[in-house]
Amino acid sequence: MANWYLQNGKASDVVVSSRVRLVRNLNGFKYINKCSKEEQKQILEKVKEIVPSLGYGLQVIKLDDIDDVTKLSLVEKHLLSPEFVMNNSIEKAFIINPEENICIMLNEDDHIKIQVFSSGEELENLTNLIIEIDEKLGEALNYAYSEKFGYLATSPINIGTGMKASVIVHLPALSVTGNLSKVLRIVNNFGMSVKGVYGEGTQNQGDLYQITNNQTLGITEKEIMANVRSITEKIIEQERAARKFLGKNQVELEDKVYRAYGLLTYASKLSSDETKKLLSDVKLGVDLGIIKEIDDGKMKKLELYTKAGNLQKYFGKTFDGYEREIKRAELVKQLVRE
Repeated sequence: MANWYLQNGKASDVVVSSRVRLVRNLNGFKYINKCSKEEQKQILEKVKEIVPSLGYGLQVIKLDDIDDVTKLSLVEKHLLSPEFVMNNSIEKAFIINPEENICIMLNEDDHIKIQVFSSGEELENLTNLIIEIDEKLGEALNYAYSEKFGYLATSPINIGTGMKASVIVHLPALSVTGNLSKVLRIVNNFGMSVKGVYGEGTQNQGDLYQITNNQTLGITEKEIMANVRSITEKIIEQERAARKFLGKNQVELEDKVYRAYGLLTYASKLSSDETKKLLSDVKLGVDLGIIKEIDDGKMKKLELYTKAGNLQKYFGKTFDGYEREIKRAELVKQLVRE
């Protein structure tokens, strides 16, 4: 079976993926920014010892043992954070399973960051899974915990449950109809944060946005999940209504998505930013049943393998920037013709 990021899930016409993560620290150790190298190594060894007992096919990989292209490919899959792979002054490792729907970062900002992933909207199942993993870890490790505040963390915004639930949503129709800013303001008013997937702010970069809860203190894990899920359902409803509105002018909509399809599939070179926008329009066409030349499986491959790191992993070679643009266009043609 394909890994989660190559699958379609519930409401995946709007919700690209879901993630739930928990931050944990160990008693008896300073926070990472205060730890010595030796203490950082001790934390890694302490967690590494219990990994075989956890199950899920998990294995430990030291960050120093993988090359830069592999690191980039994992960041592009959202399994590792950019900050985690960039800071070389700290001893780091991650724990991952073959399906890559579980990835635990060790010695990022905190000692342990447990993450679980799924395609589509699967927040409830992910919450159940991460609680199960956390309980297994908690039985073997002595977590830093306060009766008053809950789980302790480097940053005050993670104290309490230490849980963040998030979804990545694709909102091209809201963008085209001019309703995106209004919807995102409403999300912010409900105590959620919104950011563009490809950088700060909410600028149009493939019409992809990440919605995440802000509150972790004074609220349970199940309540956090339910709140994010409720907001996500409203966003799905609004985006689908905007798509229905666009469909009233079928000629304009077909022209928009097929122009993107033509550029994407016949270009001799494609930049990363151009590809993001073209894929956004093509995905809209595929989801609405206008473009029939590409199915959901091909769409997922195009979205993943046109990214710089995974493009180079696909071909098994490293390329400079200009070569990547040529190879990206070549890859699109290959995948579309499969």
